[in-house]
Amino acid sequence: MRGGPGQLLAGRYRLTDRPEPLRALAVDDRTGESVLLRALELPPLLTGGQDLDGEVPAQADRLVRRVAAVGSAAPTRHPRLLRGVGAFVEGELLWTVEERPGAMTLADLVAAGPVPPYRAAELAADLAGALRALHEDGLVHGNLTAESVLVCEDGAAMLGGLLAGVAQEALAEDLGGPGGRRRYDVRATLVGPVAERWPLDGGPAGDCWALGVLVQRLVTGRSPFPDGGVPELVTAVRDGRREPSAVCGPLAPLVERLLQPDPSRRPTAEQVRRELSALLAGAPEPVDEEWAARALVPRPDGPLVPRRRGRGERGKRGGQGGGQVETAAGDGTGRSAEVRPPRIPPALLGPLLVGGVFVLLVLGITAVVLFAG
Repeated sequence: MRGGPGQLLAGRYRLTDRPEPLRALAVDDRTGESVLLRALELPPLLTGGQDLDGEVPAQADRLVRRVAAVGSAAPTRHPRLLRGVGAFVEGELLWTVEERPGAMTLADLVAAGPVPPYRAAELAADLAGALRALHEDGLVHGNLTAESVLVCEDGAAMLGGLLAGVAQEALAEDLGGPGGRRRYDVRATLVGPVAERWPLDGGPAGDCWALGVLVQRLVTGRSPFPDGGVPELVTAVRDGRREPSAVCGPLAPLVERLLQPDPSRRPTAEQVRRELSALLAGAPEPVDEEWAARALVPRPDGPLVPRRRGRGERGKRGGQGGGQVETAAGDGTGRSAEVRPPRIPPALLGPLLVGGVFVLLVLGITAVVLFAG
């Protein structure tokens, strides 16, 4: 779309930044709330070019009301769910509106590199709680992806994208019918090769399958399924051809169950939340790798050899320095005495003693001879 900061959409949403092709940040002039606008291109058969007086054609209006109905039925006070504000049609675009706090998307976080398993568990626990709230109200999310999740400044994950997902599915049905090849083609164009969006089944079990895909993507930095194109992706999902879950470390058993082809064998969102909470309760303390590297001092391969300390070094690290050995006995002043090496090697003591006796004997005989005349 064209436009820039200050442009007003639907007489209410004022853009705060230069928009992306189908995405824009804005402020709701009525509430002062920051919102995210997502757009879907509508074909002329739905918009009819719109009437000159700006009225929305009946088909497009039904689509808007269908999206808005899901937004109004969704929980509004759950701390891990982003609230859907509504939807509107302007020109050839269907816009969905969602609250947008200051945060980064999970996609941006993953782009920086794989997420440690226990950090991924924290994010997944937040998302499982949000899914549980939707499922308890009889709703299915259907759009759980790295782009629809926000990571706030406090590290918590918030699930959004509900209305955008509903709009895509509704449009695919309107254009392609309830099923069949035509609907598949339309949906492939709207959704693209995003593995989380192509479970074999729908409903709450499909959301949990998508959570398993997302967790493995977080830990490894890639999808467990090949996602070069929609046909290849859908075939791999149908055939169960994916990267093993063992790459997820401590999350591997849970991810393996979430990606089961049989939906009855997958845990529910509430079961996932409880299992992740138990895993996090027993998680090891975070390790400061830089501190650990400094603290680890390699031991020498050979035996320790006592080293004499210099005059300026004595007394600085009493008893702590490697290679410095002190006796427990003092010298009467409370100071420890150093162990000094012997002045004469023990192997020479015998010969030196015999030589000394011989010298004394010669000196004695010489003295007797001199005094006796």
